[in-house]
Amino acid sequence: MEFFEILCGILVILLAIYYYLTSTFDFWKLRGIRGPQPIPIFGNFKDVMLAKKYLGDYVTKIYNDYKDEPMIGIFTTRIPVLIIKDPNLIKDILIKDFTKFVDRGSIVHEKLDPLSQNLFSLEPKRWRPLRTRLSPTFTSGKLKEMFSLISQCADRLELYIEKLSCKNEPIECRELAAKYTTDVIGTCAFGLEMNALKDEDSEFRRMGKLIFAPSWKIILRSRLKNFLPWLNDILSYILPQSEAVPFFTSIVKETMDYRDTNNIVRHDFIDILRELKKHPEKVDNIELTDTFLAAQAFVFFGAGFETSSTAISNALYELALNQKIQDKLREEIDEESIKHNGNFTYENIKKMNYLDKIFKETLRKYPSVPQLSRKTMSSYTFNDTKVNIPKDQLVWIPIYAIQRDPDIYPNPDVFDPERFTDEIVQTRHPMHYLPFGDGPRNCIGARFAVHQTKLGLIKILQNYKIETCEKTQIPYINHPKTFLLTPSRGIYLKINKINRC
Repeated sequence: MEFFEILCGILVILLAIYYYLTSTFDFWKLRGIRGPQPIPIFGNFKDVMLAKKYLGDYVTKIYNDYKDEPMIGIFTTRIPVLIIKDPNLIKDILIKDFTKFVDRGSIVHEKLDPLSQNLFSLEPKRWRPLRTRLSPTFTSGKLKEMFSLISQCADRLELYIEKLSCKNEPIECRELAAKYTTDVIGTCAFGLEMNALKDEDSEFRRMGKLIFAPSWKIILRSRLKNFLPWLNDILSYILPQSEAVPFFTSIVKETMDYRDTNNIVRHDFIDILRELKKHPEKVDNIELTDTFLAAQAFVFFGAGFETSSTAISNALYELALNQKIQDKLREEIDEESIKHNGNFTYENIKKMNYLDKIFKETLRKYPSVPQLSRKTMSSYTFNDTKVNIPKDQLVWIPIYAIQRDPDIYPNPDVFDPERFTDEIVQTRHPMHYLPFGDGPRNCIGARFAVHQTKLGLIKILQNYKIETCEKTQIPYINHPKTFLLTPSRGIYLKINKINRC
């Protein structure tokens, strides 16, 4: 009898767990929204959660499976998520009805991950005043002031490539580009010489690798944070903080203290943070702790070096595969160099049309993030539909899938800069190209990213030819363990000096 009671008790518990795990699975069906059938524990994300498939590739498959649907209902574990495909609805979310979708839905956990309380992830209450105060760092005027600093880093990149090319060995271009962008961020944001190009043991470069390395430790933290937030909350009391927390907190604090003591003013990102600390009344309702200020520097560092280095290396990969495009770009670079006596400035780089097309096509094919995420601030009914979603509903805009949709971009796997002529761009809906997002919560550092990427490409391509080699991965395969788009085996290319005789 006792055994039977125990068995019944276990059965009841299992049924209760099963009910909990599946009780939300009729959420989208009740709203008339189609989507793939979820399974307990994983929802629709088994292969993503187990790091077998890149998130962008999986969402693209769902996107294509429901080709004619304006929106698709999916589940991460038991949590319903709405994928929006219709460009007019996307425009409503990002621009027209922005105030109802201002929250990114990111998990901010101040105890376990103090650096998560950054501008990218913050909830609207703290995001609004902070965005207003940080925006002056990224105006075109500020960028013109910083351009000479970026140019100095690009000159050092050219010298570094000269040493590498002499070895006549395949070069891992992601690492090459990351060293350059790390130096750029260091000098422009922190006023520090990070020496990632010179010093193989650069602490900042090591920290950059640590943040984005696809290790199981990083993956587990990410999965807990995004798919099992309740378990993440419990484990926050026993899991150690990332090594990045004390590193960035001390760097920012020491740099600010040194400038205060020595009356140094650089009008850069650190000075903006200093101003906030001196005048906290300018950002009401925000406690400006050392870790909070460090979090803003951290996201500028992480987003600034990783996304731009990815753009540079992916552009080099495509140019190596498409020699005619590479030659045409080099012709434009040579023309501008002759026209301006070898000086590349903020103004004349903006006028380089073919370089701009190549940059845009690179981000079309290889957007850094697979989707934009938003969370509703209140109940919301989509225009011209009967679909209503509740407060706190997660919504995804699948930019990776959209930008590889053959109905929008014919032959999407082909690298074709001519997709971005003015005439062709005007035929597409503006919401069909979103590498930097759109609306008030778009990428704050977009201008900065554009110019450090373009100048890096100019310095590499002006005197060097990029070619594939035996270590080049063809075709390009996305790494299944990373959130940001990353090739699974790096980008190895040959870089040979051009004989100008």
